[in-house]
Amino acid sequence: MRLIFFGTPEFAVPALKALINSEHEVLAVVSQPDRRSGRGRRLALTPVKSEAQSAGLTILQPNKVKESGFIEELKRFNPEAIVTAAYGQLLPSGIIHLPKFGCINIHASLLPKYRGAAPINWAIINGDKMTGITIMLMDEGMDTGPILLHREEAIRDEDTAGSLSERLSLLGAEALIKTLDMLKQGLIKPVPQTRDASSAPLLRKDNGLIKWPLSADKLGNFIRGVNPWPGAYTFLDGKRIKILKAASVNGSGEAGIICKAQKDELFVGTGKGLLRLIEVQPAGKPVMDVRLFMQGRSLKEGMKFDDEPLN
Repeated sequence: MRLIFFGTPEFAVPALKALINSEHEVLAVVSQPDRRSGRGRRLALTPVKSEAQSAGLTILQPNKVKESGFIEELKRFNPEAIVTAAYGQLLPSGIIHLPKFGCINIHASLLPKYRGAAPINWAIINGDKMTGITIMLMDEGMDTGPILLHREEAIRDEDTAGSLSERLSLLGAEALIKTLDMLKQGLIKPVPQTRDASSAPLLRKDNGLIKWPLSADKLGNFIRGVNPWPGAYTFLDGKRIKILKAASVNGSGEAGIICKAQKDELFVGTGKGLLRLIEVQPAGKPVMDVRLFMQGRSLKEGMKFDDEPLN
């Protein structure tokens, strides 16, 4: 099958690699424009563009996919299908209905659950035990198109959004190739989404703020679900501290108040239960375990983690 691939972040790279190594032909790769990042504000290639360059593929990076000139450029490739994976822009009708087999999307949830930009994060935040991959035909809605294939994946107790994303990206690549092969042979039919839908809206940087009145269980899920982005954070003595790893334990204490601070143990009260902090990152410092964090700091019972820095 002659394909054009749309993708941008690391999540999409396994799918592109799988297509390159398959019998399908990748005519071109479309990725978001390169962005400046880091302290030096250097121009950074998207992970998908980097992979496409290594494979010697044609790369397109339009600012807006709705531009008529870009759509005309796609038409000249005459693709049989378009494959998308975490591209980052909604495709217009002119692209969705362009290829014979349509636009085929890899979505990191079991649709119709968690339609939207952050399905992996929200599945962990909400304490789900199971998620998966959906290969779907795109329509003009947000992840509302008919389903071609489902693949389930268990969410492990220690999973972060980062670790789960890695596994789902590999599962998505495998499911994609199987779907394309079955489509080409006429062995698969789209099934409309019929169950109750839920949404997974994009997370912003300030969505990482820890709300201590939540239960310890919910806070543990939250910390895992926003790791690595946007990262769970709180404030102590007016300074921002990221919490990368924590565990809920039995006990009681006032929300946000340190209940125990000894050697390598730091327990904080929540709305229900205690949260044991395991790995943290003070502002301007590397990630460290709690034992190292507590060295040189006079942390005492009764100190409070705040929702905002001191004025």
